[in-house]
Amino acid sequence: MSEALRDKEELKAAIIEAMKSVYDPEIPVDIYELGLIYEVNIDDARNVEIIMTLTSPSCPVAGSLPQEVEDKAAGVQGATEACVELVFEPPWNQEMMSEEAMLELGFL
Repeated sequence: MSEALRDKEELKAAIIEAMKSVYDPEIPVDIYELGLIYEVNIDDARNVEIIMTLTSPSCPVAGSLPQEVEDKAAGVQGATEACVELVFEPPWNQEMMSEEAMLELGFL
């Protein structure tokens, strides 16, 4: 693995860890384990693009949660800047949660 690719993978892992400190206010599980993060893309300039969704389009934190995610990602050492794209296709459903989230919420 090239050093540049390894650096991107390490940066991606650090960004994912940062996103695990962001919680949906209605569900006591972090947004990454909930399956709200669809993609984390990093270009050669170390700009970060996060494609995410919400549990529903009428989520009460629709205005603030994407900004919180963007701020967390931008705050990771090595990231140049971050941008969050909010999408609703595919729509989120409970099957997108990790096993850890399902276990914590009593679905397993």
